[in-house]
Amino acid sequence: MDPFIEINAIRKGLADGEYSSAEITKFYLDRAKKLNSQLNSFISFCEEQAIEQAKNADNKIAEGSSGPITGIPLAHKDIFCTKGITTTCGSRMLENFVAPYDATVVERLNKAGAVTIGKANMDEFAMGSSNENSYFGNTSNPWDTDRVPGGSSGGSAAAVAAGMIPIATGTDTGGSIRQPAAFCGISGLKPTYGRVSRYGMIAFASSLDQAGVLGRSVADICLLLSQFGGPDVLDSTSHPIPDNWLSSNPKLNPTKPEAKITIGLPREYFDQTPNLKSVEIAMRVFENAGCILKEVSLPSTESAIPAYYIIAGAEASTNLSRYDGVRFGYRCQDPESLSDLYQRSRNEGFGKEVKRRILTGTYALSVGYYDAYYLKAQKIRRLIQQDFLEVFNKVDLILCPTSPGVAFKKGALSENPVEMYKQDIFTIPSSLAGLPAMSIPCGFQNNLPIGMQLIAPHFAERKLIEWGHYFQSLTDWHKKVPELS
Repeated sequence: MDPFIEINAIRKGLADGEYSSAEITKFYLDRAKKLNSQLNSFISFCEEQAIEQAKNADNKIAEGSSGPITGIPLAHKDIFCTKGITTTCGSRMLENFVAPYDATVVERLNKAGAVTIGKANMDEFAMGSSNENSYFGNTSNPWDTDRVPGGSSGGSAAAVAAGMIPIATGTDTGGSIRQPAAFCGISGLKPTYGRVSRYGMIAFASSLDQAGVLGRSVADICLLLSQFGGPDVLDSTSHPIPDNWLSSNPKLNPTKPEAKITIGLPREYFDQTPNLKSVEIAMRVFENAGCILKEVSLPSTESAIPAYYIIAGAEASTNLSRYDGVRFGYRCQDPESLSDLYQRSRNEGFGKEVKRRILTGTYALSVGYYDAYYLKAQKIRRLIQQDFLEVFNKVDLILCPTSPGVAFKKGALSENPVEMYKQDIFTIPSSLAGLPAMSIPCGFQNNLPIGMQLIAPHFAERKLIEWGHYFQSLTDWHKKVPELS
């Protein structure tokens, strides 16, 4: 069987009786276990549960009561709580934590008949742009195992790119779905903030975290998103109005969407990117399809990175204060006092990058510095959002590079956090504004994938998905696969 097959083809095979869900689940489990020693994409596998879910899916298919993703194997980023299965967040702090409930995303996908084969590796507490911050070791890029897959959803991206799994969930705080999707040559969608419930998704920065999807194609992403998006009474930040188009199992047509659109090209993004050839070719594809390309300006872009790392750090310092060695998580041995328990549990349980962000955030929130740092960062955030709102009065979508370059070598930026943070220069602004954005493969440089990013107005996922899908009907970059031994 072709491990790089798209979901609709798997669905057809299941419906035609070419194979069962149990058989295809076993196929992906075997492949994932074999390649995991090379890529380290998974932290854990849940084989018994997967086989049981697959058998239930086969029964539903036989009864004629199956849905769009019944029997489809997938992986969850190890930030989503899964009942009875460890949820580590890539951290020693939660190495042995077994959640007593499922995250809403997990619960909805289980109900839809999906089969979970395992939990994907990630940067600790989703803090990182390379997947080098995991307590469980680095994940490798399937296109070049000496290079990073991006982060923090690097395990999910590498697993999909390597054909270890057809599709995977991820989370995006400042680019953690889109950047690894670009580095690994797959598609990745960060929905509008509030489109997907955050209940049961372990918090990093609550005003920025958003669940999304990494898949082989935009069509696969659309299919999975339709099954777990929408309002949730357990998450007060989820949007209360459902999207009828998404919730009705949308069918994507490969022909050009009816409405002619204008696509904005932000000069601030292109001025900072030395390697434009592949993105320029993508621009021509849209132009030849009848789209109008228009240069636009997002003047506050330069301030996005410092604003993001202050806001995200501040929220991280608050969210991670619960890990104190008392209630759950890692606990140091033989503490001499309550203070010693707190200090050593947190010092031993958290990694270097997590400590850096907690300290940064705590400093920004401290008396005497709140106005100078945190409050100013929030004002910049509002300016960035306003930039986008003004641009979307003139254009329908924004097109830009996903990242400044291709996947970099492991260790190349590990000792230079500022340069590492700059890897998210093109993804952070839309996260601060809460906008939906998607990375799509658009070419190669030195045999490494390059991704372009499409950004849409709030809750305009339909436009984003339809045009992304149409682009993929005209190109074959998303069909390229790495050679793995």
